[in-house]
This record gives sequence, structure tokens and C-alpha cells, in this order.
Amino acid sequence: MYFALAAFLMTVTAFSQGPITGTVLDGDSNSPLPGATVIVKGTTNGTSTDFDGNFTINTSSASGTLVISYIGFNSKQVAFTASGNIGSIVLEPNAEELEGVVVTGILDIAKDRETPVAVSTIKASEIQEKLGSQELPEILKSTPSIYATKTGGGFGDGRVNVRGFDSRNTAVMVNGIPVNDMENGAVYWSNWAGLGDVTTAMQVQRGLGSSKLAISSVGGTINVITKSTEQEEGGTVTLGGGNDGYLKTTVAYNTGKSDKGFAASILLGRTAGDGYIQGTEFEGYNYFIGLGYEPNEKHNFQFVLTGAPQVHNQRTSSFFNVATLADHLEYGAKYNYNGGTLNGEEFGWRRNFYHKPITSLTWEWKASEKSTLSTSAYASFGRGGGTGDIGSGPSFGFASSSRYRIPETGQVDYDLISRFNGGEAVTFYDGNDYQLSANGDGEYITTSFGDGLARRASINSHNWFGVIANLNTQINEKWNYDVGVDLRSYKGIHYRRLDNLLGADGYFDDDNINNPNHIVRQDGAVDSDFSSIVNVFKSIDDEEKIDYYNDGLVRWTGAFGQVEYTDGIVSGFLQGGISNQGFKRIDYFNYLDSDPLQETDWENILGGNIKGGANFNLNEANNVFFNAGYYSKQPQFDAVYINFQNELNPDLTNEKVLGLEMGYGLNLGDFRAKVNIYRTTWKDRFVSIGVETPTGDEGNANINGVEQIHQGIEIEADYRASDVVQFRGMLSLGDWEYSGNAFGQALDDDRNVIDPDVTLFLDGVKVGDAAQFTTNLEMIIRPIEDLKISANLYNASRLYAFLNAEDFDSADNQGSLRLPSYTLFDLGAYYTFGFGGSNKLSIAANVNNLFDTEYIAESLTNTFAEGNGATYEGISTDNKVFFGFGRTFNVSARYSF
Repeated sequence: MYFALAAFLMTVTAFSQGPITGTVLDGDSNSPLPGATVIVKGTTNGTSTDFDGNFTINTSSASGTLVISYIGFNSKQVAFTASGNIGSIVLEPNAEELEGVVVTGILDIAKDRETPVAVSTIKASEIQEKLGSQELPEILKSTPSIYATKTGGGFGDGRVNVRGFDSRNTAVMVNGIPVNDMENGAVYWSNWAGLGDVTTAMQVQRGLGSSKLAISSVGGTINVITKSTEQEEGGTVTLGGGNDGYLKTTVAYNTGKSDKGFAASILLGRTAGDGYIQGTEFEGYNYFIGLGYEPNEKHNFQFVLTGAPQVHNQRTSSFFNVATLADHLEYGAKYNYNGGTLNGEEFGWRRNFYHKPITSLTWEWKASEKSTLSTSAYASFGRGGGTGDIGSGPSFGFASSSRYRIPETGQVDYDLISRFNGGEAVTFYDGNDYQLSANGDGEYITTSFGDGLARRASINSHNWFGVIANLNTQINEKWNYDVGVDLRSYKGIHYRRLDNLLGADGYFDDDNINNPNHIVRQDGAVDSDFSSIVNVFKSIDDEEKIDYYNDGLVRWTGAFGQVEYTDGIVSGFLQGGISNQGFKRIDYFNYLDSDPLQETDWENILGGNIKGGANFNLNEANNVFFNAGYYSKQPQFDAVYINFQNELNPDLTNEKVLGLEMGYGLNLGDFRAKVNIYRTTWKDRFVSIGVETPTGDEGNANINGVEQIHQGIEIEADYRASDVVQFRGMLSLGDWEYSGNAFGQALDDDRNVIDPDVTLFLDGVKVGDAAQFTTNLEMIIRPIEDLKISANLYNASRLYAFLNAEDFDSADNQGSLRLPSYTLFDLGAYYTFGFGGSNKLSIAANVNNLFDTEYIAESLTNTFAEGNGATYEGISTDNKVFFGFGRTFNVSARYSF
């Protein structure tokens, strides 16, 4: 655990009087204030607070005055007459000060002018003001090289890319605990919908970052720090509303620390609404329970339990069930390709339901004056999944067929499908009459092909346990080191079940070799509603499974170490980590229970990283830094066992990541700026593509040599033009593209080579799915005390469509499809009423996309316009796209007491 050492021109004499400690609090929220500057008046001896607001400073004087300051708050002077703890120091917001964020802290949180990484931080007050009805990742889009969208637009379906890398290659940490899925690396933000209510600060470290763990921080690391139980006594009640029936309520209370060292924080919340997109009704809850106990100065225990169970209808998450641009032009930007009604109620093929509580116990033990051991044990039990269609109608009429859609609205006629599944003679929208035949028992049974459509649920549950321990030792005033371990055990549980038979009597499934010719009837279907996810310990043994059923097991054993130096002018670190990942797959459907191949052996793969960097404070205003790192990164689970079988990839290769970065910082008081340049090379990526040869043979090709190069420049600036007006801005320009072609061979299902030379012509192709040029300019006006108005202008360009590797199996491909640029304008106003003491009422109002700009946020296809084909702003209307949200609004009132 990092102690706050020298920052901002610190000069400490060898004969110290002793340490002075304390805690700095945000007077607006009573929460710890990270990054506050603490200086002994009349000297250059100073330090800064960590993420819990704590500081330690050594002084050679027996008495004196500390000056505590933070940008955006009134400075305060506190006298001291001896070493020891001087208690809590509350700083009040000041509209006359430049508002910004100075970054420091523990749990691998970067420190401004000390940690040599590119970093941006957003603290709790800004999240509370601006988040509203947005997804948590969207609050980050004002920082460089971040591209955040709502994807399909369902509650919690947002995503974020950092420097062109998606969440599978961007590490997300909550209180120092990694939360990326252990099998595929993804982060599903719907599982963390309540984080915005309990976040103390959120920091994005772009590039390899400062985390000591051997994690997948190729693009960057997002650190989320939740509220501490060590806050002052008090509580909050928040009520928020917005467009399309959005309603959110939260209640929170902190006990404060008792004389015996106990403290507790509790938060409960509910969010619900109709959804901006057609047919995306949602309901979610969130809870946070924090218990703290500090029996003495040597020991501190923190227990946290948090979760956000939710159910929401989706526009889609599947390539096949996405509306084309032509569909949107006909039915509108809010059109839901899966939407419709069943028996008069909202219904769709796609519905997400999940509950992922995570609990942790952290013990911090100050073993000596120089050594501190921090240990976190955690467990996560994820339960739920997503629904979709299964089966087909007559003549292979799949769910995406227009024969099921009402021409005037484009909505799916689920009542019509239900009547067909129930044996009624119906006329579909292709003008043909159809009727499903009953079996010998007079039942109407749907099957995989040709006999009706049903809604199934794909379950992706997991059990995850882990321990992270870190020993920090302060060698002297300038040197310290860390050593630690990272242990994890993960079991992913994957199967399908029937969710809604849509009028049929049963569903015929022949995919389980151990239970062939199996019929699931009405009583075997499980509704994917809220009740199905509340109990995360409920047994699944009695659930009737279809299509597939397998477990993915992952074991992780890691060790890490770091050496760090700082003297207030020069600081640097060198760190390294090694990890062994073990993979095992158990397939209950494709292998007989008696077959030893049903369960694979453990496949163990070594990986690791080494990285380091240095920062130089040239003077009070200027600093420069550089860092470099190399990762040998294990492939993800689907690259270890391929073709959805217990089939070990014969060409397993670790991915190689090399990162280089330089940065410059300028602090002139009223004007501050940062400039970073970076280059990340990502080699030996694995992709699997389907192949059909000219002779008609079909199979799969496993390609291991895909390489990407991401490089660019990032600029951030913050300028106080006057006591009333302030500007913040950022610009990021990326050049992200594939390098070289990739090769492999195609095999059929019997492992026969059907094409020995499969080539993906990727050289020079632009990486898609994230804007490579973004700018953001915010103007903040404080016309009177306690009132803040924010106007924000955001632009995204050089945005390319999502790429499928199989689209580039020919040398004459047209490269990446560039989507139209777009500009959005957001407006917000925030006012606080004071009622004496800690009693306050804070009002926040936001309008996002004020001018209702219509824009394409992402495209799942890379189809170029040909001939006289229809286009929209130069884009073929055959592309499957997601439009961004138009004008939305939210208002909230937060009473603090």
C-alpha cells in the first residue's frame, strides 16, 4: 500500500521531528478528498492525500502551520504543535477556484506529477452531477481516447473502448479487484449499474497503467473506488427522473466511525423505465453494504457486499437480429428489430437478466513502521444470461424473416407466431398459409428447424473466488517496494433452457448425446424474470437444458513485485509479474458420461509482464514522463478449446503486447495541460473463421498471427478564464490499424485439411468499432454562489465499422468502412441549497444531445455501397447499424443530512 510520499517540490531534511497525519474531506459530500495538497507553510515540504483522503507528512519543526488546498475548494490553514494525528480537515467548495482533479492514492491509483502514466480522474461530485440516466462508461467520454456508446440501447448495454481496445483488453478494477470475465475478458456494465451511486472516484489509466497485477490492460485500466465506511456520519436520499418513464431512487446512510472503531455504510436503490429505444423496458436494483472495523492503528478491516440485479429488454446483441440502416430509415432511429407484443404486453426475442453480487474482505495490517500488508479475499456469484430465438418456421423462416413482421410498424407479431405454434392455421406476412401439425399424442411440438419458433435463454453463470495480497515496505524516505500474490478460481456455467414456448406444447431437442430425443414441455420452461436471479445459490440441476451444456474452468496463480523511487523531483518504478492460467472444459452434451473425453485435462499456460517508467518534475510548472512495458498474454478460453468442443488448439500462442509512451505536464495555476504520445503493438492475436472452399467443402480456419498497431497523441487542457468562466478540453488523434497479413489452414469437422493456405489480407486495414479522432470542449459558468452551468461540445470522427476477420479473405477487399462524423451538445445545471450544518439539497438537471442530432454510433457490418444501391450519408443502407440516442433529459434532487 502506497504511503503518500513527496509531491510538488517536497524537500525533507534528514532530521525529522516526526510524522503528522490527518484526513481531508470534501465539504460538499463529506467523502474523502483524494489528491489534496498539504504543505508546511513557509516551506516547500509537502505531500498529497490518498484515495481515502489520508496524508502523512514529516517535518523538522516542532510547531507550525499546514496549508491544505485543492483545486475547486477553499484552502485551509491548520496549526500543529507536535507530531501525531490532527484529525479530519473539511474543505468547502469555492466557485472562484479552478475545478480539476489532482490524482493520487493507493490500490495502484496513479499520482499526479509522480506516477509516469497517462491518467484522467473523475470524482464523485462530477459523477453525481452528470451521470443521470447515462451508462457509467459514458461519463468517461470527455477524456482522451475513450469511445463510449450505448450499443443496442438497453439498460446497462453500454460499452467503452480505450485507445481502440474494447473491454476484453481493458482492465476494470473495483477497489483493486479485477472484474473482467475470466473466460473472455468482457465487462458487462448492466452487472454494475449501481456503481455510479457508490463511486468515490473513477480513474482511467491509458496504456499499460500502474497496476501491479498481470492483467489484460492492453488499452488501459479503469479503476473504480467505492465509498469508504470511514466517512462522516450522515445520509442521503436521491430522487431522479427523466425521459421515457425513467425513475431512480436511492437511500444511503453512513454511521461514521464509533469510539471502538466500527463503521458502516449502506445504500439501496431502484431504477426503472420504459427505455428510449422501442421495447426496452427495464427494472434494476442496487445495494451496497460496507462494514469497517479499526481496532487500533495496526489493523483495519473492511467488508463490502454490492450487487445490481436487473432485467431489461434489449434491441439486440446478436448480429442476425439487428436492423439495417434501411429499416431505421423506414421505421425510425428508435426502431427495435426484436420488439413487439404478446397478449398485449411488451415482448421481444432479446432480454437480459443478471445478478452478480460481489463480496470482499480486506485486511490492512501495519506490521511495522515500514511495512504494511494488504490482503483482499473476494467472491462473486453471477447468475443469469440473455434470451433469444430458437427454431424456425416453415421453409426455414428464421426469426429475422419479414414473414413475421407487421409491415406498417416492422414489429414482430408474436401473437401470430403463438397461434401457429398452437396448431392454428395462420397466414403470415409473406401471404402464405401455414399450419403446424400435431404429433401422435395430439401435442404441438416445436423443433430446431421448420416447426415453429420459441424463446430460449442462454445462461452464463459463474462462481469466482480470489485472494490478492500485497506487502509494501518503505526502505527509506525515497525507496519502497511491493511484493504480492494474485490467486483466482473460476467456474463458468453455460447452457440453454426454454424461456417461453410461445403457444407450443413442447420443444424437441436432440443435442444431448446422453439424453437424445428429449421433449421439454411447458412445465420445463423457466421465465427469465426477476425472480429467477434473486437467489444466486439456487440449484440448476432440475432445469431442463437444451442445445448445449458445458463448464469452463479457469485457475489463475500470479505473483508480482515492484520497486519505486521518489524524491519529489524524480520518481520511477519498475515492476514485473508472472501468472499461470489453467484451462479445463467439461462438455455434458457432446460427449457420453462414460467418455473420458467429456472432461479435458488442465491446460496450463504461463504469461507475464514487465514494465517501468520515470517522471521528472523540471520545476513547479513542468514535468515529463515516459514508460514502457511488455506483456506475454495468455489467449482467451475460446482460443484454447476451439470449435465449441473439447478440442485443444494445436497452435496455442501467447499474445505479445509492447507499449511505449511519453508525456508532458504543464501547471500554471489558471492553466493546466497534459500531452501524451503512445504506441502499442499487439501481436499473435487468435481468430477463428468459417471457410467454404470452391469445391464446396466447409470447415474452420484458426489464425494465430493477427497483429494490430495503435498509436496516437492525446491532449488535455483546463483553463480558468475568470472567476466565473472556466474551460476544459481534450483532443485525441489515433492511428489504429492492422499490420501485415495473417495465415492459417482450414480443417473440416473430421480434422482433415481442406485448405492449407488461408490468408487474411489485413495489412493497413483500419481498426473499427471506435472513433479514432475525438474532441471535447466544456465551458463551466458559475454566475452566482452554489450555481454551476455546464455546456459540453463533443465530436467523434474517423469512426470505422466493426470488422469481421472473414471479410478480408480476399486481396481485393475495400478496407474499413468509415462512418459519418458527428457532434453532440450537452447542457447541465447544478445548484445546492444549504440548510445549515451538513443539511443540503443538490439539484442536477441535464439535457444530452440538446439539438437532437441523428447519428450512427456503430455499425456491425462493413458493407460498401455498390452501383445504384441506396445510401445514407454515403453509407450503404444494407449495413446493420445502431443509431445513437437523440435528445434525452434527466433531473435529480439529492438531500444530504
